Amino acid sequence: MTLAIDHTASRSQLSATSQKMLEFRHEVFAQWAHKVRDGIEEANVLEQPVLISTLPFFYDSMAELITPKHPRINVAFASTLASEHGGERARLTSYGPKEIILEYHLLRAVLLDIMKRNGVTLTEDETQVIDACIEEAIKEAVTAYVSAVAAVREQVMTALVHDLRHPMAAASANAELIVRTADSTETRASAAEILKNIGRMDEMIHELLDVLVFQSGARLRLDVFNFDIFELVKYVCAQAEVANGRRFEIIGGPVEVFWCHEKIHRALENLIGNAVKYGAPHTPIAIKLGRIDQRLSISVHNEGNPIPADEIENIFQVFTRGRTSQQGYKEGWGIGLTFVRAVAASHGGSCVVNSSLERGTSFVIEMPVDARIVKCPARA
Repeated sequence: MTLAIDHTASRSQLSATSQKMLEFRHEVFAQWAHKVRDGIEEANVLEQPVLISTLPFFYDSMAELITPKHPRINVAFASTLASEHGGERARLTSYGPKEIILEYHLLRAVLLDIMKRNGVTLTEDETQVIDACIEEAIKEAVTAYVSAVAAVREQVMTALVHDLRHPMAAASANAELIVRTADSTETRASAAEILKNIGRMDEMIHELLDVLVFQSGARLRLDVFNFDIFELVKYVCAQAEVANGRRFEIIGGPVEVFWCHEKIHRALENLIGNAVKYGAPHTPIAIKLGRIDQRLSISVHNEGNPIPADEIENIFQVFTRGRTSQQGYKEGWGIGLTFVRAVAASHGGSCVVNSSLERGTSFVIEMPVDARIVKCPARA
């Protein structure tokens, strides 16, 4: 069997172990494909050439490295094999990073099993080479995957924002005209409701723009001034009570902060709306203010089903919603919590979540009381 990618190498130059690896290539990938389809649901819709991707080339490069003093430094050296694999998975599959990692781990397990069953004993150095190749490939593939997904999402979001603004402006102008000129009270009321919903859509677009800014590595633009956060919390809860009844309990008292009122207002609306949407119906929702030294935390707590542990970080990603929300057909497009995190981080703080069946779910934003002390770092 010939090497799949290296024009400078000859099979005769390789060690006996390397040559055995090449002999077993077909068997390795036959078993690997079977295990991948068993272990990764998304793989079952892929045709074999797409499933295999660049992995045979990676495999051959790894076989070369088993040979002592081979000129190839590592699989990633002067090669984009793993990066291309990650990029393909981003473009052609519904994989996530954990599926890519599992693919490589399965490849290692199948290879070692077949070598052992065929009486090939690997030395400690050879095993270390294989382990190092797999881990390096995982790093390269996942990095490329994340970059590709981010690029696609940014393109989609930018196009979405641009395309939505013009028809929304036209719809808003026409609705305002109807409010001013319609003879029917019912017609004017309907037009006013249209304007209200257009306003909400405009807020969502601004949130999306803010998320794009944050994901590019920059802080959000903040209009920081002094206000009482306790009064803002009371206002947001009062607005929420109109649609949801008296479910909201506020714990704490007046605290003067230097924050961006508009951004914090929207972040609180998202957190409280999230608690209403995913919490157990008709149970209390608690909003608590807590000050430690020069930092202030705002926690929003609800009862109900917990967020699965493996979804905790994913819920902060753009357009990502957990299995619970998907199964319940909850409304929303998955930018609310990403926006909340962006607001907290831009104020020099953070957003964390604690969730369990026994304790319920709490989202907490904590930030310096005076965000004027937060300086934007210089960028190269």
